[in-house]
Amino acid sequence: MTRRPFLAVLSAFGLAPGLAAAQAGTPKIESLMLSDAQWKQRLAPAAYQVLRHEGTEYPGSSPLNDEHRKGRFLCAGCDLALFTSDTKFDSGTGWPSFYASIPGAVLTKTDVKMIIPRTEYHCARCGGHQGHVFDDGPKPTGKRYCNNGVALKFIPA
Repeated sequence: MTRRPFLAVLSAFGLAPGLAAAQAGTPKIESLMLSDAQWKQRLAPAAYQVLRHEGTEYPGSSPLNDEHRKGRFLCAGCDLALFTSDTKFDSGTGWPSFYASIPGAVLTKTDVKMIIPRTEYHCARCGGHQGHVFDDGPKPTGKRYCNNGVALKFIPA
């Protein structure tokens, strides 16, 4: 087992100091834990790099940037619904962006890989890295969940 899914499981039980539920009082989500070999077999190489090794896709490379239909955006690793189309907006960053996640769908932690602390978020079910959340989004939340497109699947309504 890799460290990230293990931390996601601990966080679901309130035991991991590094990960926190995005919104308190939300329902617990059953974790999906697979070996690294199973993830590698299950995911496309780009999705594997982002979801399991916290990689980042090139800006402007995701077809989901131009997705404007009604529907839901699911984790590409485990199919947990993370966002609805109603919260998607064009941030101008080159990555699919949302101003709110589905309650309980993401876990957060502080990322200091680029020296300046950022808030990183992961799928609450499989621990897959999705992106970073910033405080420069639109109303009503003021948040910008900047997501890697390869970490998502879109399901039309």
